[in-house]
Amino acid sequence: MWNDWQTDSYEGQTSELVKIKGYQDDEINAYVARPNGTGPYPGVVLLHHMPGWDEFCRETARRFADHGYIVICPNLYERFGHGTPVDVAAKARGEGGVSDESVVADAKASLDYLKGLSNCTGKVAVLGHCSGGRHSYLAACRVTGFSAIIDYWGGNVIMPSDRITEKQPVSPIEYTKDLSCPILGIFGNDDQNPPPDQVDQHEEELKKHGKSYEFHRYEGAGHGFWYYDRPAYRQEQTMDSWGKTFEFLSKHLS
Repeated sequence: MWNDWQTDSYEGQTSELVKIKGYQDDEINAYVARPNGTGPYPGVVLLHHMPGWDEFCRETARRFADHGYIVICPNLYERFGHGTPVDVAAKARGEGGVSDESVVADAKASLDYLKGLSNCTGKVAVLGHCSGGRHSYLAACRVTGFSAIIDYWGGNVIMPSDRITEKQPVSPIEYTKDLSCPILGIFGNDDQNPPPDQVDQHEEELKKHGKSYEFHRYEGAGHGFWYYDRPAYRQEQTMDSWGKTFEFLSKHLS
């Protein structure tokens, strides 16, 4: 939980870039943050949001590591070249985004990396914000081996037919029957992507297929309310949902 440590206890972590083989055996960069103790520790695959493989994602990875998780955050935009996160994200959007097949393969490679570590328990969650929430849902439905998923306001989990593309050929909600682990959903009621009615539809689909889920919806919060560098930030809702995050992970990864 938040601030739940003894002030005289040893704390330390290591963060670094590693290389993994993702989609089509492409070598891609991934950011890894891990506690310095002997462990073993549960793992987290953090899939970055549409703004890219950016500082927010790295800080988020380190926060999870502070709380006892080995975290890997792969660069899903690796194939679009290198530059600042803003520039690379703009290039990715200009080319129609990253393909679902690529994301799923990179997520599986990240899962395999964590499960291959001697100090990882083998229990791994996948999670992400914004498009990372959508991608996490895809990964949890299409890749076996995850123990939990957290979807933070993932837009386009439900896609109307006019938004289906070659790179995103199936609405993720269609894979719900294949979801193999519990899901935590964090949403703002002022969000328009996903809007509340789509969150309702998502919940109904989970119920229909008998899935284990926990959804929390926040009044006065819109899309990206964790983003402290933007006007969307909502302190109270953010801290409450961080608490629910750690409770969920402790329950399903311990």
